[in-house]
Amino acid sequence: MTAIWSTDQSGKWRLLTPSGYPAEAALHDLVEQSPQILPLAGSPRITVLGREVRLGGGYADLVAVEPSGQMVIVEVKLAGNTEARRAVVAQVLSYAAYLQGLDAGQLESQVLASHLNKRGFKTVVSAVEADDQEHSVDPQAFAEGLAQSLAEGSFRLVVVLDSVPDELAQIVGYLESVSQGIVIDLVTVSVYDVAGGQVLVPQRVEPARRDRELSTAEVTERQRTVPGSEEFRAVIADAPADKRELLERLTRWAEALQRDRLVDLATYQGKAGITTLLPRLSGDAGLVTIYKDTKSVYLQFWRGVFERRAPHSIPLVEAALQATLKQGNVTHEVSDDLLEILTNAYKEAAG
Repeated sequence: MTAIWSTDQSGKWRLLTPSGYPAEAALHDLVEQSPQILPLAGSPRITVLGREVRLGGGYADLVAVEPSGQMVIVEVKLAGNTEARRAVVAQVLSYAAYLQGLDAGQLESQVLASHLNKRGFKTVVSAVEADDQEHSVDPQAFAEGLAQSLAEGSFRLVVVLDSVPDELAQIVGYLESVSQGIVIDLVTVSVYDVAGGQVLVPQRVEPARRDRELSTAEVTERQRTVPGSEEFRAVIADAPADKRELLERLTRWAEALQRDRLVDLATYQGKAGITTLLPRLSGDAGLVTIYKDTKSVYLQFWRGVFERRAPHSIPLVEAALQATLKQGNVTHEVSDDLLEILTNAYKEAAG
């Protein structure tokens, strides 16, 4: 939690203690009325579509949507609530499971009809357009994004609390490490009484990931990984003649990222003549991996990393690929335009 200091009447500095919320409903009201205070990964604007929305056997605190069409489920808890540890995770996952597989028509007519009507709207896109009049919404692109989010279950799950229990951070960290289609945000909103008014401090909490001993296979893998691109350059000469120019171009591109301090490069010597160049982000894997095997050269994409670190670049990459960006999909055709888009994606991730 961020430390907030203030001066007292004598001019001495003192550490403020959060005043807390009188009831869970107060925090619930705050998030519903001002969802933009939530510091979500990728900084999307979200539009609240309904409160206490029935999803299967329960009621989601808030259901919202991003301008991309990605659905958002928000649960609000006070840390003193026993459900703020494990049960809240089961709740949001059960709500996501209920939404997954619906189409946009079912969402609007069966799930959100009364909630949209209460807010003066008939459709989800009209609610988004009214919420953000400074930016235009492409109805077709929004409809496609919404349909994809519902079909794939690729939702944003947001848990808002006054403080995050360690057990919850550990569970969310595990889910993020093994899931590919969902984004999970843990957010705290603390309130302080200052000079007769109140100050809100919203923070996104990074999920905890437990350190563990490396397995024998992982130790072996790390022994095959060396810093830099020199060993990768050494194998370019072994590639088929018609692939060397592409390998050289991809290597120069990755080295430029490293010179700009956007990545740390490493080379991994795999089996069966496969060598990879890894442009890694600080504290994370890379957005892409460069592969050289005995007969081909290609880029492999990691959607999970894009969602965490460079979500705004996903539509641009998909437009360049003319395909949906999925976890682990590859391309053998690498244009200069695609490399420029990926450079900007790494800049977004570094920022």
